[in-house]
Amino acid sequence: MSMSHGQTRAMESLLVLLSLGVLVQLAGCSPPPDPVICTHGTSNCTITNTYGSFTDRTICRAAKVTYPGTEQELVAAVAAVVSTKQKVKVATKHSHSIPKLAYPGGDEGTLISTARLNRTVCIDVAKRLMTVESGMLLRDLIEAAAAAGLSLPHSPYWYGLTIGGMLATGAHGSSLWGKGGAVHEYVVGLRIVTPAPASQGFAVVRELGSDHPDLDAVKVSLGVLGVISQVTLTMQPLFKRSVTMVQRDDSDMAEKVAAWGHLHEFGDMTWLPYQGKVIYRQDDRVDVSTPGNGLNDLLLFHASPTRRLIDARVAEERLQENGTDTARCAAAEQQAAAFEQRSYGFTNDGVSFTRYPVVGYQHRIQASGTCLSSPEDGLLTSCAWDPRIQGSFYYNSGFSVAASKARAFVIDMQRLRDRNPDMFCAALDSKVGVVMRYVKASSAYLGKKEDSVDFDIIFYRSHTNGMPRVHADVVDEIEQMALRKYGGLPHWGKNRNFAFDGAIAKYPKAHEFLKVKNRYDPDGLFSNEWTDQVLGINGTPNVIKKSCAIEGLCVCSSDLHCAPEQGYLCKPGKVYKEARVCSFITDY
Repeated sequence: MSMSHGQTRAMESLLVLLSLGVLVQLAGCSPPPDPVICTHGTSNCTITNTYGSFTDRTICRAAKVTYPGTEQELVAAVAAVVSTKQKVKVATKHSHSIPKLAYPGGDEGTLISTARLNRTVCIDVAKRLMTVESGMLLRDLIEAAAAAGLSLPHSPYWYGLTIGGMLATGAHGSSLWGKGGAVHEYVVGLRIVTPAPASQGFAVVRELGSDHPDLDAVKVSLGVLGVISQVTLTMQPLFKRSVTMVQRDDSDMAEKVAAWGHLHEFGDMTWLPYQGKVIYRQDDRVDVSTPGNGLNDLLLFHASPTRRLIDARVAEERLQENGTDTARCAAAEQQAAAFEQRSYGFTNDGVSFTRYPVVGYQHRIQASGTCLSSPEDGLLTSCAWDPRIQGSFYYNSGFSVAASKARAFVIDMQRLRDRNPDMFCAALDSKVGVVMRYVKASSAYLGKKEDSVDFDIIFYRSHTNGMPRVHADVVDEIEQMALRKYGGLPHWGKNRNFAFDGAIAKYPKAHEFLKVKNRYDPDGLFSNEWTDQVLGINGTPNVIKKSCAIEGLCVCSSDLHCAPEQGYLCKPGKVYKEARVCSFITDY
């Protein structure tokens, strides 16, 4: 449906106004809800992720949940389920994994939450070692480390993750320097509770040191080996970082993409396709004596007024359903400009931004998430994605491409963009663009097999099952291009179903991981249907049904997998011809 000139201008103004409203930083906030909700105390429960919906939109149930507060209680909880051969999965405090890693399967399974296993066990400043319980949030970990004069060298950008959750999914920051940007590369020991025979009380604690051969399985595990109790990390003396964000045109982006990670220890790149721009993050370590007390408070993770978040989502839905590419691009460009004007959330002193570089201590720069940290305010404000408010609702795809292939992949993405730049305004979140981070090759069996560039994309998701996204074929082609043409690997904690199809075959040491899995949990009590599918044990993550490609549950092979009644048909990709995507008939 087309819009009149007046409607278009009104829609642009509305969305820009709301976008600016989202950028207001507030002191209060309602933290996200517990992902586990039970109707009778700790029984008759449901488990979801922080976004309130798994990729297939199913409601995942469990018979009960336990909240151990000590390792002894954790052992007892594991023993209780093993003795009755119940399925069991671990739930974290905020459950940020998009796939169904935390679903025990069926209605009779048990959840073990690590929300109360959230303390520092010990810090050895002289040896630069820090031991924490697995449910400790990254936010609390880096603050406790800084108080002791230590820094965790690398981490994801969002500090609402637990150390156990980060190890389950291979979560990372951005670096090719030293050991690289993945948290699991700094694990030198851990304690994990696994099933055991009756003669050993049905549960045992396995303690793994840095030289234990099983550590390479446990430090990226998808949660299928047991419950991690404690993790010991090697730390570094407290240091500072200097950050400068530089925006340039994207004419030489392909030439820079592989090299940038070698030039700057914490560098990343963000591509804004419609604008033809790249934001280069020049981010390096500086001496701790360098003046500055800067803060990274990423705007996406701010608390925002709930009413404005709801209105912004309504406006976004209107643009999706009735807007024009012109209106979408005008709004997208102004949203991106608003983020730049607010320096993306960086301040020089925790309050205001005056200039680059922003210099600050590692724990104030490496991660953020203030919408998580504020006192409860009765949902007057919230994180943008809080499922209770029907605000922001999106997909998050993350995949890594070998650094040696990144240049060719970027060229292909630019070729796709050049065919019709306007399509990218609706295809992905223009405030965020395509974020490129660097991940080093790992000895972990389910880690990266070679130095890689990780591409992260956020894009619109409808609350209505089977409802097409405008220009959905853009992201779908990019994903298939990355995963199939360039042999990319999906992030274990992100992505839609089809991204995992055949992924395990790309890990040369997957068989070694499965050997450890069979020793630690021979009955597969910590596995579920999803992990069996992605690990290649049984079945496929693809769900073949009507509109499955619209939902990312499959790659289309028939028009019925798209939405033919709404004009979306299964077509070859525009640049990567082997791709099969749902294209609107007039766009192809």
